[in-house]
Amino acid sequence: MTKKLAINQWAEEDRPREKMLLHGASVLSNAELLAILIGSGSAESSAVELMRKVLEDCNNRLGELGKRTVDELCRYKGIGPAKAITILAASELGRRRKDEEPSERKQIRCSKDIYAFFHPLMCDLAVEECWVLLLNQASKVIEPVKISQGGWASTQVDIRCILREALLKRATSLVLTHNHPSGNVRPSADDDRLTQALFQSAKVMNIRLLDHVVVSDGTYYSYADEGRL
Repeated sequence: MTKKLAINQWAEEDRPREKMLLHGASVLSNAELLAILIGSGSAESSAVELMRKVLEDCNNRLGELGKRTVDELCRYKGIGPAKAITILAASELGRRRKDEEPSERKQIRCSKDIYAFFHPLMCDLAVEECWVLLLNQASKVIEPVKISQGGWASTQVDIRCILREALLKRATSLVLTHNHPSGNVRPSADDDRLTQALFQSAKVMNIRLLDHVVVSDGTYYSYADEGRL
C-alpha cells in the first residue's frame, strides 16, 4: 500500500495555508479552507482528503454541512469534538456575515427580497420560527423581530406581540415570515387563519401587512404573489 503524504510533505504550492498566503483565499477549494480550520486529518487521510469526504457526504454543499451535529461529524475518523465545533462555528459565522445589516437600510420590493433576507436566518433551522420584518414608509427595513419558536411542525403566534413591536418601532408596514423545516412550503389552514387575522388587525392600526412568506431551504411561498392578500 502506498503511504499517503502528510500535508507538510506536499509541494509547497499544494499546502492550503501556503497556497492561501501565495494566492489568496479565493483560489482554495471548500475542502482546503476547511482543512485549514481542522489543522490535521487522520493516519489514513490528510485534512484536505478528510474534508473532501465530509463534503461529498453533504452533496458538496456548505449549507448541508452546517446542518450536521457535533456527533455526526465526530463519526469521521480524524474529527473529534474540538474539530467538529470549529467547523460548525465557521458555518455559523458565515450565516451571520450574510445577516449583518448593511449601512444602507435594505428596501423590500417583492417576495424575492423577503426570501433573500430571511433565508440565511432560517435555512438550517430544525424547528419552526416566526419572524416579523418591520418596515418604514419607504418599505425599508427597520428591524427583523423573532416572534415565536416552536416545534418541528408548528409554532404559536400572538398577533398582539406583532402589533406591539410594530407600534413601538413606528412601522407603517410589515411582513410576516415563518419556516417549514419539512421542506413543504404549502401553507396550512392555521397559516391561512393567522394571515387573515393579522391582516385585519393591522389594518385597524393603519399598518399594512405586505406579505406572509413561508420559507424553506431553496424555495418559498408568498401570499402576496398568490393574490391572497
